[in-house]
Amino acid sequence: MSGGVDSSVTAALLARKDYDLSAVYMRNWDTRDEFANDKGCEWEKDWEDVQRVCNQLDIPCELIDLSKQYWNRVFEPSLRDWEAGISPNPDVWCNKEIKFGALLEKLPQQPGSYQNAWFATGHYASKSWSNDSRPKLLRPADRSKDQTYFLSAISEAGLRRALFPIGHLTKPEVREIARQHNLSTAERRDSVGICFVGKKTHFNGFLASYIPAKSGPIINKLTGKTIGEHTGLWNFTVGQNARVGGVPEKLFVAEKDVKNNTIYLVPGSNHESLYSRTIQVRDFAWIWQDSPPAQIDRPEGARLSLKHRYRMGATPCVVRRSGSDELTIECEEPQHAITPGQVAALWDGDWCIGSGIITTGLQ
Repeated sequence: MSGGVDSSVTAALLARKDYDLSAVYMRNWDTRDEFANDKGCEWEKDWEDVQRVCNQLDIPCELIDLSKQYWNRVFEPSLRDWEAGISPNPDVWCNKEIKFGALLEKLPQQPGSYQNAWFATGHYASKSWSNDSRPKLLRPADRSKDQTYFLSAISEAGLRRALFPIGHLTKPEVREIARQHNLSTAERRDSVGICFVGKKTHFNGFLASYIPAKSGPIINKLTGKTIGEHTGLWNFTVGQNARVGGVPEKLFVAEKDVKNNTIYLVPGSNHESLYSRTIQVRDFAWIWQDSPPAQIDRPEGARLSLKHRYRMGATPCVVRRSGSDELTIECEEPQHAITPGQVAALWDGDWCIGSGIITTGLQ
């Protein structure tokens, strides 16, 4: 449980069915690293909400501290990526490495009967079983809240134990169930942002406390002229509006040249330089590791659907294998702001089959 309405309703729905039910709250971030003290921090408020809901539902709950695992398996690798000038997605790796990784590894060590327990979360996702009893990660009923993108890197073993009790519900229906149960979190707003950045902390300012400044030129890609200077590639993301002092026109990040520590800008958010039809992906992990689509090794490729960011519709594509864990993805339509380091996830219809890390987008 996270302290939010989705996991609260997940617990309420399972409590209705008279399961032998226990709740777990993961503490993933040691806020002393951020504030040098541990008073009035976000995790404490979340934990209080979890305890309050569990008291209402009369189920036990416990806090499990995974902050060291999160630091080693999510934050430090992400920090290395930012420092190298690419843009990782810590939320995807948190699900893979922590919620469906470190937590499932640690639960059998806790007092209680966790060894063979089902593992329920408040994600908007669904699951079914194949004819040979393998788990399939599916889109939920509420497509506007679909979180299968964030779950696209989890293992088959983790998915096998997973339950998604709100996968058949819409967000308004979830809130209504919370009200019917008089849950204290019924009107709590949805959380946004990355867990290790406090609500009062600006993201770039937060990273600046971990990554040393490294200045380099900002160049107008059309004219080749240097128009400014940046203090680190990690301050920029492909496609974002980049304000440059003394330059009145709106310019957008078209490219981050890691080798030369250079930012290239173009005028207009829809400039052709911001679009790519071909995407190269590395470290692609199929949820069914031993059963990728056979067509990826054929000249015609596999016809699938792609998402390269969370808030976008899935786009038709053709996928071909270009290395042992590398893919070349040809999109039906040019895609805006393909960002190295971000996650490219694939679907076969409503079935999410895996994801990898974007290395580049090609026009």
